[in-house]
Amino acid sequence: MADELESPAGALIAPTSASSTDRFGVLSRSTLLRHTLAALVGFGVLWLLITSFSDYRNSSWIAPIAFTVCAAAGLTVLVGLSGQISLGHGAFMLVGAYTLALVQEHWTTSHGNLAMIGLLAAAAAGAALFGALVGVAAARLRGPYLAGATLALALGLPTLPSYEKLSGKLGGNAGLFVSSPNPPNGMDLYRWQSVICCASAVVVLWVLANVSRSRVGRSFRAVRDDEIAASLCGLSVPRVQVLAFVLSAAGAGVAGGLLAMIDLTAGPQAFPLSLSFGLLAAVVFGGLGSLAGAIYGSILITLLPLWSQDITDALSVHSHKVSSNMPLMVYGIVLTVAMLAVPNGIQGLLRSLRLTLAPGRRR
Repeated sequence: MADELESPAGALIAPTSASSTDRFGVLSRSTLLRHTLAALVGFGVLWLLITSFSDYRNSSWIAPIAFTVCAAAGLTVLVGLSGQISLGHGAFMLVGAYTLALVQEHWTTSHGNLAMIGLLAAAAAGAALFGALVGVAAARLRGPYLAGATLALALGLPTLPSYEKLSGKLGGNAGLFVSSPNPPNGMDLYRWQSVICCASAVVVLWVLANVSRSRVGRSFRAVRDDEIAASLCGLSVPRVQVLAFVLSAAGAGVAGGLLAMIDLTAGPQAFPLSLSFGLLAAVVFGGLGSLAGAIYGSILITLLPLWSQDITDALSVHSHKVSSNMPLMVYGIVLTVAMLAVPNGIQGLLRSLRLTLAPGRRR
């Protein structure tokens, strides 16, 4: 038996009782429990930040970081785990935003906050379905061809609402109106939006973290490392790649729905090409294949433009052309220097420091 010890003479001796360390070790081996506890603790910390920050910090910091995390975490699964590239992840956010707006038009309920759960689920499902269609085509493409196809998607899809046969349904350049959630008594709208965004981000991270440690996640890594070897092991490489696109698009769909909820509109102007490039920069800078890195990168790409604007204002630049382009220039310089200085991303840097400080400890 597994719990029995055998003496050198071969005689069985009575099993010893498990110590508290052993019991904690058993709990630590439960991935689902560990991720659930981390999610609860993380949301508790976020709740403290939301309630302590001002309306401005909630609307310009917390909520944008949270929905960016949803999209960046999904892109991490696609790029970091499955080894595919996407330069057009903003297109999946657009699909999620329009799905939420279209479903909301035909779904009325007396409790708007409960409806918001269904609306975000619909946004994730709509983007996931679109991601499956894109994934089927992407499974036949590799490298720059896949990058070019997703780039064309990011450029072409935002023009679809302006098409004359669809503009009446999709609202044209003005987009579709989205109703705001109803904050509970004692909480303003900005804080309530931050709560919804943070809760959604925690759920997305929890799902993707469990998927990445499951058999599906191991399949992603196998296909990423060697498609031929993965195929010889019995994996369907196209099916695994399509599934990666579906999961990644679902996270982006939630992000798009949250963005529409904050802006109170789903319009093409909210999803420019720079959004897709920013998400990819967040994934690369945070650390490829790391959900924690997606969080670090999302914080950076959300706050860096704001800090760049503050620097521009502090310099009191009087030229309009210079002042309007200064934040973008500072943003690009910081990202370039950071990627050169930390090629493995923030998570890679933290991992190296941990191994340096505790060389005998391995995960």
